Amino acid sequence: MEAEGQSKVLLYLLPHEANFLDAAVERLIPADELGPGAREAGATCYIDRQLSSTWGTHGRNYRAGPWREGAPEQGFQSRLTPQEIYRVGIREVDKHCRTTHGSPFDQLAPRTRDEILRALERNEIQLPSLSSKLFFDILWRNTEEGFFADPMYGGNKDKVGWKLLGFPGMPSGAYVNRIGEAQAYRAEPVSILDYQRGKVRLDAEGFVRHIVIEKEGE
Repeated sequence: MEAEGQSKVLLYLLPHEANFLDAAVERLIPADELGPGAREAGATCYIDRQLSSTWGTHGRNYRAGPWREGAPEQGFQSRLTPQEIYRVGIREVDKHCRTTHGSPFDQLAPRTRDEILRALERNEIQLPSLSSKLFFDILWRNTEEGFFADPMYGGNKDKVGWKLLGFPGMPSGAYVNRIGEAQAYRAEPVSILDYQRGKVRLDAEGFVRHIVIEKEGE
C-alpha cells in the first residue's frame, strides 16, 4: 500500500540515482531501536520531489555570478543547481567507489558507506566537478528535511520523524489550552496532508482535533 504523500514514480532521479540515495540516507539516519530511519521514511522520495520543483533548478535565484568562494554566513554560492549537484555528485562518487572499492556506492557494505560519507563531509574525496563537502552538505540537509517535513512533500512516511520527537503536527485547540500545563502533550500527529484529504475533524474554532495519547495507567 502506498504511504501518504509518497509514490514509487520518480520525477527527476534516475533509478540508479535513487538506489544511491536510498543507500546514503539509510546510513545518515539509520533505523534503530527507536524506530525507522530515513530510508523507511521515504527521504529519497522527498529529495526527488524537491529536485523536480523550482528549487531543483534554482528557478527563483540570482544565477549570473560571479562565482567566488564565499564565507559560510553568505549562504549557498555554487554555480550549480541542486539538480546538477545531485546528478554530477552521485556520478562522481560512484566512480570513486568503483575505483577504490570495486563497486558503486549502493553495493558497498554499511561500514564502507559510512567511511565514504564521513570522507565526503570532511571534503577528503576529490571530485572532478564539485566539492565533496558541498555534495554532502546538501544531501545531509535534504535527508533531515525528508525525515521531518510534512508528509505532503513525499517523506516522513507514517510521520515517523514526528513520532520520534513527539511533535503533534498541525496545531489543535486542545494543545493551545494546555500550553501552561507542566506535562508533555502527546497526540497522534496530524499532517497538512491529513487535513487536505479530510482525514481529520475540526473543532468549532477551526483547529484540528488531536487524538491525545494518554500514559499507561491514566
